[in-house]
Amino acid sequence: MSATENAKAVLRRLTAASATERILISFAALVMAVLVGAVIILVSGRITTCQTAATTLFGTGFCYDPVEVYLVLFNGALGEPFLLNDPALFNPNWNPLNFGFALTLKETTLLIFTGLSVAVSFRAGLFNIGTQGQLVLGGLATALFSFFVAPLLPSGLVGGLILIPLAVIVGALVGGLYGAIPGALKAYADANEVITTIMLNFIAAQIAFVLVSEFYGNPDSQVVETTPLPDWATLLPVAFPQGGDFSILALAFGLALVVAVWFLLEQTSFGYDLRTSGEQPEAAEYGGVDAKRTTVTSMFLSGALGGMGGAIWVLMVMGKWQAGVPALGFDGITVSILAGNNPFGVVPAALLFGTLKSGSLAVQFGTGVPKQLVGVLRGLIILFVAMPEFFRMLGSAIDLEPDRETVATDGGSLGGDDE
Repeated sequence: MSATENAKAVLRRLTAASATERILISFAALVMAVLVGAVIILVSGRITTCQTAATTLFGTGFCYDPVEVYLVLFNGALGEPFLLNDPALFNPNWNPLNFGFALTLKETTLLIFTGLSVAVSFRAGLFNIGTQGQLVLGGLATALFSFFVAPLLPSGLVGGLILIPLAVIVGALVGGLYGAIPGALKAYADANEVITTIMLNFIAAQIAFVLVSEFYGNPDSQVVETTPLPDWATLLPVAFPQGGDFSILALAFGLALVVAVWFLLEQTSFGYDLRTSGEQPEAAEYGGVDAKRTTVTSMFLSGALGGMGGAIWVLMVMGKWQAGVPALGFDGITVSILAGNNPFGVVPAALLFGTLKSGSLAVQFGTGVPKQLVGVLRGLIILFVAMPEFFRMLGSAIDLEPDRETVATDGGSLGGDDE
């Protein structure tokens, strides 16, 4: 069997893997990433100079201890559940309602929205690299709408119950409309959506910057930002009083949205059309699916989810719109690939990514490991976990049928003569 056929056989096996097998493959990849990362930590610790070795193996001292690094990473992400250098290991005084865990859940919540945004477009066979731009404009629309409407509503709980849902809807509409632009260009002008969405990211950032800096900026601040919203118009922390920028209500909304998106994709005729257009566009058109309308609608839905992410960032984290929006849209691409573009898979993928992001801060400040090495560890884990899903997606997109020359049952070539 040739190398090509071997590669195709592996891809066929990955493509046909069950949900349980895929979970086991991801777990094995995570373990491998941790082990490779540990070797890199030891090698880096060996070539680094230090006064006291952090660990000694086989009579050789190393400046960095991989066990300590990983413990600090997860300690920082979960709020000190482990005791370092203690046989008991588990911290009996650990309180899950802590700042570190709230930071992880904050990152997870935001990545659920952007991961869903990218997953919807991928399921439709479209590469929405513009979730970042849709998030930026959706967040700005939310901030401006809340600022102008808040004075018209009663302050307190009643005003918040009215304003916050409307502000999220406004963010979703603006993000959706901005996402529909590359969708329309793809459908009616055959423009490559990868290029158009990337370009629209820069346009969105500049539009938002000019609007805020020239027209809607906070007069009391030197930073390019809108006027802060009143507390009652934002998502205040409920279960995490120490986590001032995380709301359990936002996470609950994100989880409900996961179920809604799954139902839409898997249990409705629109979802069937969307998935068929992405997987078998010729068959979809033959079956009467309006491919152009499906393309625009899919990108609108993807953009709307990105806009919701921007709305939650404004209402939960910032309480205003501010220049320098974090790259949540680009992180959503990684989350979606980790999840295999499955809405339910977005949740654990976002949690893993959120854990790595928040825990990395603790490693930088709690150990002597440089931030560049921390970035390598994060990248390794993401790469190892994502690659099986990437190859599974690749296998689904290409022809994996064995060559006819290799499948003859009579020992000869199907393309040859029988004489």
